[in-house]
Amino acid sequence: MALPGFGRPPAYYFIWILPRNAFNRICGIVADARLPRILLTPLIRLFSWKFGVDLKEAAQQVSEYSSFNEFFTRKLLPDSRTIDPDPEAVLSPVDGILGESGKINKGRLIQAKGLDYRLADLLKDPERTRHYDGGFFITIYLAPHNYHRIHSMVSGEVREFLYIPGDLWTVSPLGVHHVPGLFARNERLTTYIQTENGECALVKVGATVVGRIRVGYHDQTSNRPGATFQQTILETPFQIERGEEVGLFELGSTVICLFPPGQIELMELKTDQKILFGQAVGRFCKKF
Repeated sequence: MALPGFGRPPAYYFIWILPRNAFNRICGIVADARLPRILLTPLIRLFSWKFGVDLKEAAQQVSEYSSFNEFFTRKLLPDSRTIDPDPEAVLSPVDGILGESGKINKGRLIQAKGLDYRLADLLKDPERTRHYDGGFFITIYLAPHNYHRIHSMVSGEVREFLYIPGDLWTVSPLGVHHVPGLFARNERLTTYIQTENGECALVKVGATVVGRIRVGYHDQTSNRPGATFQQTILETPFQIERGEEVGLFELGSTVICLFPPGQIELMELKTDQKILFGQAVGRFCKKF
């Protein structure tokens, strides 16, 4: 319900006045705190009950975690996710809810019904904007109950990544439907993966209550005081296999997968469908 005369829900205005970046750093500190198990275990169980976390998938027992963040970034039991066996399949990198997907049309991506945003604003790289324009994008939202490790959707090597500091609006439906250019406003860390079929990109978007975004190939983390735009070329390319872990969210957010024209064919995807890491979301075209 919107506030009379304002047009947006009350929660939007609460987040608007919140010192979002500082608040999120505090959330990260609290999540990292080593609490006595007599306090932490009931807290984890309450959170899991409230948000519907499937604790049976977790590799550790609830009583074995020493901080809330350790639980939130939990690993799964082996074989709890199935990797599509087709070597040409492009995988979902995360568990989550499918947002929008489709063609990048004249440099614009769909954020939600009635809202779009510019690829140029998302990437901050004119050459790559041209590279991906006319290709496909897939947006996946990670809810609080989801598994929050991020995996590679393809095999290849990471030669370069980009960190763009920014705002930390919520990426829940509240933010998606009411904050114009949300994904291009929030801070993000983009991993570029070079495959046999050309380059594709995995954009990890920060959000409210996200302590940090981490990656496995570098010590770069997000949401740091005084952070600046950083484009990094790795001295030694990082080899990665499809399905291999590439990073994680310390508390949840959104990923956007980008593919240039002619590289892949999208599977039949529906907005708001549940999606699991390892599920095929597309397939490489026979020749790129």
